[in-house]
Amino acid sequence: MIAIISDLHSNLEALRAVVDDIAKKRIEQVVVLGDVVGYGPNPNECLELVKQLRPQVILMGNHEDALLNGCPDNMHPRAQTAIDWTRRQLSEADIAFIKTWPTEHYIGNLMAVHASPRDHVLEYIFPHDVRHRQKMVEIFAKIPGRHCVVGHVHIPGVFTEDYKFITPPELMSNLYLFGDEKAVINVGSVGQPRDLDPRACYVTFDGEAVVFRRVDYDVRLTQKKIYGIKELDAYLGRRLEAGR
Repeated sequence: MIAIISDLHSNLEALRAVVDDIAKKRIEQVVVLGDVVGYGPNPNECLELVKQLRPQVILMGNHEDALLNGCPDNMHPRAQTAIDWTRRQLSEADIAFIKTWPTEHYIGNLMAVHASPRDHVLEYIFPHDVRHRQKMVEIFAKIPGRHCVVGHVHIPGVFTEDYKFITPPELMSNLYLFGDEKAVINVGSVGQPRDLDPRACYVTFDGEAVVFRRVDYDVRLTQKKIYGIKELDAYLGRRLEAGR
């Protein structure tokens, strides 16, 4: 059994809760799909905790890419300000460590990237993109095997080859069983969920299926930390309570 986590976003309380949940399930292998930092108040502590997990891989997320290479023009100003603050918190050793993160990984035949099979770091795949058939055709064509796990948009669910987006509550027991059709599975976000459920989200993978899992954490403590850092927009705290 493997735990796949993404978009931790410097939220130590959420990450600790997920790590505890992983330990209770006696899962020894972890894959991190990127965005360990950004937005939240504890980048150093989250980096250290991720190291302690000894994951199979930590992938490059768009926030790490912005940290290393500068923020793209379309990045929201509050995200850019958070990246600038985060950069000042990290050591040269932290930066050097982040530079080693790859942009793709394979768990057997399962492709893992931060954003999209077509653009591993930056491309967004939103639920409404199932209406953009050419985009989805091109995305599915970039999957070497049948399935790919991603993060990036913080909305858990499954994009199927017949142009559907299936949310975890629509699945039997929050489980998606791999079949012959191609699928892109968004594992959700540990540190900043955006599906109106404030609980941290991650998936477990057993080679045949993924199970979406939700974990409660101390949202108010994370909010308090954010509100105490002037460079972090207060909205970044408020949104955690609403899960958006």
